[in-house]
Amino acid sequence: MESIDIFYQGHGIREIDHIEVRSDHTVAIVKTLLIEKHGCPADIFLFAEDHENPLEDHVILGELCGAGGAKLHLHRCRHVGVTVTFAGKTVECRFAPGATVARIKHWAAVKQFGMTEEEAGEHVLQIAGTQDRPAPGTHVGALASCPECSVRFDLVPDQRINGASE
Repeated sequence: MESIDIFYQGHGIREIDHIEVRSDHTVAIVKTLLIEKHGCPADIFLFAEDHENPLEDHVILGELCGAGGAKLHLHRCRHVGVTVTFAGKTVECRFAPGATVARIKHWAAVKQFGMTEEEAGEHVLQIAGTQDRPAPGTHVGALASCPECSVRFDLVPDQRINGASE
């Protein structure tokens, strides 16, 4: 039987983790494996990266993803409330826990604050009140705990050092 690589994050699992499953495994089987591995509560949802709705338990992983595997997110929250502040203005939206920081930054910077792609590229999301700047591929659910199911960001200039003067 063919196997599939599953890369995932989740509540309390900020770094990307990995399991290998058979291609005929269902979402329910994968959820059970992850619940056992991480000691998660049974009322957890499994999301595909950047998809809004939880995966249904009967879905077969081999049909969901190709040979390249899948990027999934394990969380108790169906949505994460995201707040982004920039230049004194604050915007809010709900995202699925599997939404990436890159997707949220694009939504905030380009669609809400009217930046060009170039301007947006010079900014990063920073967790409000911290110096923590999650990587673009981080799932927002890895930053939000249940039952709050929310995270606050500031959109800040990316500090790049282009070289030292002598």
